[in-house]
Amino acid sequence: MTKSHDELELGQFIPFHYHYHMLNDSTRVAGFKSAIEHVVRPGARVLELGGGTGILSFFAARQGARVWCVERNPRLVHEARKTLARNHFPGEVEVIEADAFDYLPPEPVDVVICEMIHVAMLREKQIQVISSFKQRYLGKFGGPLPLFLPEAFIQAVQPVHQSFNFEGYYAPAPMFQDPLATQSRTWELGQPVVYQSASYADDLPAHCDWEVELGMAHAGTLNALRFITKNILAILPLQGSSIDWHSQYLVVPLEQSFQVENGQNIRIRFNCAPGDPLDALQPEVFSCQAQSPAPPCRSYARPQSVGALLPPDSGATPDSPGY
Repeated sequence: MTKSHDELELGQFIPFHYHYHMLNDSTRVAGFKSAIEHVVRPGARVLELGGGTGILSFFAARQGARVWCVERNPRLVHEARKTLARNHFPGEVEVIEADAFDYLPPEPVDVVICEMIHVAMLREKQIQVISSFKQRYLGKFGGPLPLFLPEAFIQAVQPVHQSFNFEGYYAPAPMFQDPLATQSRTWELGQPVVYQSASYADDLPAHCDWEVELGMAHAGTLNALRFITKNILAILPLQGSSIDWHSQYLVVPLEQSFQVENGQNIRIRFNCAPGDPLDALQPEVFSCQAQSPAPPCRSYARPQSVGALLPPDSGATPDSPGY
Protein backbone atom coordinates (compact mmCIF):
# COMPACT_ATOMS: atom_id res chain seq x y z
CA MET A 1 0.00 0.00 0.00
CA THR A 2 1.35 3.42 -0.95
CA LYS A 3 1.85 5.68 2.02
CA SER A 4 0.67 9.29 1.97
CA HIS A 5 3.09 12.19 1.96
CA ASP A 6 2.13 13.05 5.55
CA GLU A 7 2.81 9.50 6.72
CA LEU A 8 6.25 9.49 5.12
CA GLU A 9 7.15 12.95 6.36
CA LEU A 10 5.86 12.54 9.89
CA GLY A 11 7.04 8.99 10.39
CA GLN A 12 5.79 8.31 13.89
CA PHE A 13 4.26 11.79 14.00
CA ILE A 14 7.51 13.71 14.53
CA PRO A 15 8.78 15.98 11.71
CA PHE A 16 12.11 14.99 10.17
CA HIS A 17 14.06 18.08 11.21
CA TYR A 18 13.00 17.65 14.83
CA HIS A 19 15.16 14.53 15.14
CA TYR A 20 18.25 16.68 14.66
CA HIS A 21 16.95 19.13 17.23
CA MET A 22 16.76 16.21 19.68
CA LEU A 23 20.44 15.44 19.13
CA ASN A 24 21.22 18.88 20.54
CA ASP A 25 19.24 18.20 23.73
CA SER A 26 22.20 17.32 25.92
CA THR A 27 20.06 16.39 28.93
CA ARG A 28 18.03 13.89 26.92
CA VAL A 29 21.05 12.42 25.13
CA ALA A 30 23.17 12.13 28.29
CA GLY A 31 20.31 10.54 30.22
CA PHE A 32 19.67 7.86 27.62
CA LYS A 33 23.39 7.23 27.20
CA SER A 34 23.80 6.69 30.94
CA ALA A 35 20.75 4.43 31.16
CA ILE A 36 21.85 2.33 28.17
CA GLU A 37 25.32 1.93 29.63
CA HIS A 38 23.72 0.69 32.84
CA VAL A 39 21.34 -1.90 31.35
CA VAL A 40 23.02 -3.13 28.13
CA ARG A 41 25.79 -5.69 28.57
CA PRO A 42 28.32 -7.03 26.01
CA GLY A 43 26.66 -9.65 23.85
CA ALA A 44 23.14 -8.42 24.61
CA ARG A 45 20.46 -8.36 21.94
CA VAL A 46 18.72 -5.01 21.69
CA LEU A 47 15.71 -3.80 19.72
CA GLU A 48 15.07 -0.10 19.20
CA LEU A 49 11.57 0.83 18.07
CA GLY A 50 11.53 4.17 16.26
CA GLY A 51 15.26 4.65 15.86
CA GLY A 52 15.28 8.12 14.32
CA THR A 53 18.86 9.18 13.67
CA GLY A 54 20.18 5.98 15.29
CA ILE A 55 21.93 7.56 18.28
CA LEU A 56 20.36 5.32 20.92
CA SER A 57 21.15 2.22 18.86
CA PHE A 58 24.71 3.53 18.62
CA PHE A 59 24.96 3.77 22.41
CA ALA A 60 23.72 0.18 22.72
CA ALA A 61 26.09 -1.14 20.04
CA ARG A 62 28.99 0.63 21.71
CA GLN A 63 28.31 -1.59 24.72
CA GLY A 64 28.99 -4.58 22.47
CA ALA A 65 25.35 -5.39 21.73
CA ARG A 66 23.67 -6.74 18.62
CA VAL A 67 21.04 -4.14 17.71
CA TRP A 68 18.01 -4.08 15.43
CA CYS A 69 17.07 -0.43 14.81
CA VAL A 70 13.55 -0.11 13.39
CA GLU A 71 12.49 3.12 11.69
CA ARG A 72 9.42 3.75 9.55
CA ASN A 73 10.45 6.96 7.80
CA PRO A 74 12.62 6.05 4.77
CA ARG A 75 14.46 9.35 4.88
CA LEU A 76 15.46 8.72 8.49
CA VAL A 77 16.46 5.15 7.61
CA HIS A 78 18.87 6.55 5.04
CA GLU A 79 20.23 9.16 7.46
CA ALA A 80 20.64 6.64 10.29
CA ARG A 81 22.57 4.20 8.09
CA LYS A 82 24.79 6.99 6.80
CA THR A 83 25.48 8.46 10.23
CA LEU A 84 26.08 5.11 11.94
CA ALA A 85 28.61 4.26 9.22
CA ARG A 86 30.60 7.34 10.23
CA ASN A 87 30.97 6.04 13.78
CA HIS A 88 33.06 3.12 14.98
CA PHE A 89 31.82 0.76 17.67
CA PRO A 90 32.39 -2.87 18.63
CA GLY A 91 28.79 -4.00 18.27
CA GLU A 92 26.52 -4.36 15.25
CA VAL A 93 23.49 -2.32 14.18
CA GLU A 94 21.05 -3.35 11.49
CA VAL A 95 18.77 -0.48 10.47
CA ILE A 96 15.43 -1.85 9.27
CA GLU A 97 12.77 0.12 7.41
CA ALA A 98 9.58 -1.11 9.04
CA ASP A 99 6.63 -0.02 11.15
CA ALA A 100 7.20 -0.47 14.88
CA PHE A 101 3.59 -1.62 15.18
CA ASP A 102 4.38 -4.65 12.99
CA TYR A 103 8.04 -5.54 13.42
CA LEU A 104 9.39 -8.35 15.59
CA PRO A 105 13.09 -9.26 15.81
CA PRO A 106 14.27 -12.61 14.38
CA GLU A 107 15.14 -13.85 17.88
CA PRO A 108 14.37 -12.94 21.50
CA VAL A 109 15.97 -9.75 22.78
CA ASP A 110 17.20 -8.61 26.19
CA VAL A 111 16.37 -4.90 25.98
CA VAL A 112 13.81 -2.85 24.06
CA ILE A 113 14.51 0.86 23.64
CA CYS A 114 11.56 2.98 22.60
CA GLU A 115 11.58 6.77 22.75
CA MET A 116 8.34 7.82 21.12
CA ILE A 117 7.59 10.07 24.08
CA HIS A 118 5.85 13.42 23.93
CA VAL A 119 4.82 15.62 26.81
CA ALA A 120 1.75 14.27 28.67
CA MET A 121 2.04 11.14 26.47
CA LEU A 122 0.30 12.99 23.66
CA ARG A 123 1.01 13.00 19.90
CA GLU A 124 3.39 10.05 19.84
CA LYS A 125 2.36 6.41 20.19
CA GLN A 126 4.74 5.17 22.89
CA ILE A 127 2.09 3.34 24.88
CA GLN A 128 0.34 1.79 21.89
CA VAL A 129 3.61 0.66 20.30
CA ILE A 130 4.88 -1.04 23.45
CA SER A 131 1.50 -2.61 24.22
CA SER A 132 1.33 -4.03 20.70
CA PHE A 133 4.92 -5.22 20.87
CA LYS A 134 4.41 -7.09 24.15
CA GLN A 135 1.38 -8.95 22.82
CA ARG A 136 3.09 -9.95 19.57
CA TYR A 137 6.40 -10.79 21.26
CA LEU A 138 4.79 -13.12 23.80
CA GLY A 139 2.83 -14.75 21.00
CA LYS A 140 6.00 -15.48 19.03
CA PHE A 141 8.63 -16.13 21.72
CA GLY A 142 6.71 -16.62 24.95
CA GLY A 143 8.07 -15.09 28.14
CA PRO A 144 9.83 -13.48 29.75
CA LEU A 145 9.49 -10.01 28.29
CA PRO A 146 12.68 -8.01 27.72
CA LEU A 147 13.61 -5.03 29.85
CA PHE A 148 12.11 -1.80 28.54
CA LEU A 149 14.00 1.48 28.37
CA PRO A 150 12.46 3.74 29.62
CA GLU A 151 11.23 1.51 32.43
CA ALA A 152 8.38 3.71 33.65
CA PHE A 153 6.82 7.17 33.62
CA ILE A 154 5.20 9.53 36.10
CA GLN A 155 2.71 12.23 35.11
CA ALA A 156 1.73 15.21 37.21
CA VAL A 157 -0.23 18.43 36.89
CA GLN A 158 0.48 21.76 38.59
CA PRO A 159 -1.67 24.90 38.98
CA VAL A 160 0.03 28.01 37.61
CA HIS A 161 -0.53 31.56 36.57
CA GLN A 162 0.96 31.99 33.11
CA SER A 163 1.59 35.26 31.33
CA PHE A 164 0.11 35.03 27.83
CA ASN A 165 0.93 38.67 27.05
CA PHE A 166 3.41 38.94 24.18
CA GLU A 167 4.43 42.57 23.80
CA GLY A 168 0.83 43.64 24.28
CA TYR A 169 -0.69 40.80 22.27
CA TYR A 170 -2.78 38.52 24.50
CA ALA A 171 -2.75 34.97 23.12
CA PRO A 172 -3.63 32.16 25.55
CA ALA A 173 -2.32 29.08 23.79
CA PRO A 174 -0.60 25.83 24.80
CA MET A 175 3.15 26.28 25.12
CA PHE A 176 6.20 24.17 25.90
CA GLN A 177 8.80 24.90 28.56
CA ASP A 178 12.34 23.69 29.09
CA PRO A 179 12.31 21.83 32.44
CA LEU A 180 15.81 23.08 33.32
CA ALA A 181 15.24 26.74 32.49
CA THR A 182 13.89 29.42 34.81
CA GLN A 183 10.38 30.28 33.66
CA SER A 184 10.08 33.99 34.35
CA ARG A 185 6.55 34.18 32.91
CA THR A 186 5.13 31.42 35.11
CA TRP A 187 3.92 31.66 38.74
CA GLU A 188 3.66 28.33 40.55
CA LEU A 189 0.46 28.49 42.62
CA GLY A 190 0.76 25.00 44.10
CA GLN A 191 2.74 21.79 44.14
CA PRO A 192 2.58 19.25 41.28
CA VAL A 193 0.13 16.42 41.93
CA VAL A 194 0.75 12.99 40.44
CA TYR A 195 -2.26 11.70 38.53
CA GLN A 196 -0.75 8.66 36.82
CA SER A 197 2.31 6.43 36.83
CA ALA A 198 3.01 3.19 35.01
CA SER A 199 5.73 0.64 34.40
CA TYR A 200 6.14 -0.43 30.79
CA ALA A 201 6.45 -4.04 31.96
CA ASP A 202 2.83 -3.87 33.21
CA ASP A 203 -0.46 -3.32 31.43
CA LEU A 204 -0.52 0.20 30.05
CA PRO A 205 -3.50 2.59 30.07
CA ALA A 206 -5.43 2.83 26.82
CA HIS A 207 -7.38 5.87 27.97
CA CYS A 208 -6.91 8.46 30.68
CA ASP A 209 -9.88 9.94 32.51
CA TRP A 210 -8.68 11.83 35.57
CA GLU A 211 -10.15 13.86 38.37
CA VAL A 212 -7.50 15.55 40.50
CA GLU A 213 -7.61 17.87 43.51
CA LEU A 214 -4.99 20.61 43.59
CA GLY A 215 -4.12 22.59 46.70
CA MET A 216 -3.19 26.25 46.37
CA ALA A 217 -0.03 27.25 48.23
CA HIS A 218 -0.17 30.84 46.95
CA ALA A 219 -2.86 33.35 46.14
CA GLY A 220 -3.20 34.57 42.59
CA THR A 221 -4.96 34.08 39.28
CA LEU A 222 -5.22 30.48 38.19
CA ASN A 223 -5.36 30.59 34.41
CA ALA A 224 -3.38 27.53 33.30
CA LEU A 225 -2.19 24.06 34.23
CA ARG A 226 1.34 22.78 33.73
CA PHE A 227 1.65 19.12 32.75
CA ILE A 228 4.83 17.30 33.75
CA THR A 229 6.11 14.00 32.37
CA LYS A 230 9.00 12.37 34.20
CA ASN A 231 10.50 9.39 32.38
CA ILE A 232 12.27 6.78 34.51
CA LEU A 233 14.91 5.64 32.04
CA ALA A 234 16.56 3.06 34.30
CA ILE A 235 16.12 2.02 37.93
CA LEU A 236 19.35 1.52 39.89
CA PRO A 237 18.34 -0.70 42.83
CA LEU A 238 21.83 -0.96 44.33
CA GLN A 239 22.17 2.81 44.42
CA GLY A 240 18.56 3.33 45.48
CA SER A 241 18.08 5.81 42.65
CA SER A 242 17.07 6.10 39.02
CA ILE A 243 18.19 7.75 35.81
CA ASP A 244 15.48 10.19 34.81
CA TRP A 245 14.59 12.47 31.95
CA HIS A 246 11.86 15.10 31.91
CA SER A 247 9.97 15.73 28.72
CA GLN A 248 9.27 19.38 28.07
CA TYR A 249 6.55 20.81 30.26
CA LEU A 250 3.24 21.64 28.63
CA VAL A 251 1.29 24.67 29.85
CA VAL A 252 -2.39 24.51 28.89
CA PRO A 253 -4.55 27.63 29.33
CA LEU A 254 -7.92 27.31 31.04
CA GLU A 255 -11.07 28.56 29.36
CA GLN A 256 -11.79 30.66 32.46
CA SER A 257 -9.48 32.25 35.02
CA PHE A 258 -10.03 31.88 38.78
CA GLN A 259 -8.90 34.03 41.69
CA VAL A 260 -7.55 31.60 44.29
CA GLU A 261 -6.29 31.94 47.84
CA ASN A 262 -3.68 30.15 49.89
CA GLY A 263 -5.20 26.92 51.24
CA GLN A 264 -7.93 26.72 48.62
CA ASN A 265 -8.60 23.39 46.90
CA ILE A 266 -9.38 23.18 43.19
CA ARG A 267 -10.80 20.06 41.56
CA ILE A 268 -10.09 19.56 37.87
CA ARG A 269 -10.91 16.87 35.37
CA PHE A 270 -9.52 16.03 31.97
CA ASN A 271 -9.52 13.03 29.69
CA CYS A 272 -7.62 11.94 26.62
CA ALA A 273 -6.02 8.88 25.08
CA PRO A 274 -2.26 8.39 24.78
CA GLY A 275 -1.16 9.65 21.38
CA ASP A 276 -4.04 12.11 21.03
CA PRO A 277 -3.28 15.53 19.52
CA LEU A 278 -2.38 18.31 21.94
CA ASP A 279 -5.76 20.00 21.63
CA ALA A 280 -7.46 16.85 22.98
CA LEU A 281 -6.25 17.86 26.44
CA GLN A 282 -8.86 20.34 27.64
CA PRO A 283 -8.86 20.60 31.44
CA GLU A 284 -12.04 21.63 33.21
CA VAL A 285 -12.21 23.25 36.63
CA PHE A 286 -15.43 22.13 38.30
CA SER A 287 -14.97 22.76 42.03
CA CYS A 288 -13.32 25.54 44.03
CA GLN A 289 -13.38 25.11 47.78
CA ALA A 290 -11.54 27.12 50.41
CA GLN A 291 -10.07 25.52 53.51
CA SER A 292 -10.77 27.27 56.79
CA PRO A 293 -8.91 29.00 58.21
CA ALA A 294 -6.93 30.03 55.13
CA PRO A 295 -5.31 33.46 55.42
CA PRO A 296 -4.57 34.81 51.94
CA CYS A 297 -0.97 34.96 50.81
CA ARG A 298 -0.35 37.76 48.35
CA SER A 299 3.27 36.82 47.68
CA TYR A 300 4.18 35.24 44.36
CA ALA A 301 7.46 33.90 45.76
CA ARG A 302 8.32 30.47 44.47
CA PRO A 303 7.63 27.60 46.90
CA GLN A 304 10.78 26.39 48.61
CA SER A 305 10.29 22.93 47.14
CA VAL A 306 8.13 21.72 44.31
CA GLY A 307 8.87 18.06 44.92
CA ALA A 308 10.97 15.42 43.26
CA LEU A 309 9.04 15.76 40.02
CA LEU A 310 10.70 19.03 39.14
CA PRO A 311 14.41 19.50 38.47
CA PRO A 312 15.99 21.59 41.25
CA ASP A 313 16.74 24.61 39.05
CA SER A 314 13.41 24.86 37.26
CA GLY A 315 12.23 27.75 39.40
CA ALA A 316 9.56 30.18 38.36
CA THR A 317 9.44 33.87 39.18
CA PRO A 318 6.88 36.51 38.20
CA ASP A 319 7.47 38.83 35.30
CA SER A 320 4.71 41.41 35.85
CA PRO A 321 1.46 41.63 37.84
CA GLY A 322 -0.81 41.35 34.81
CA TYR A 323 -1.43 38.80 32.11
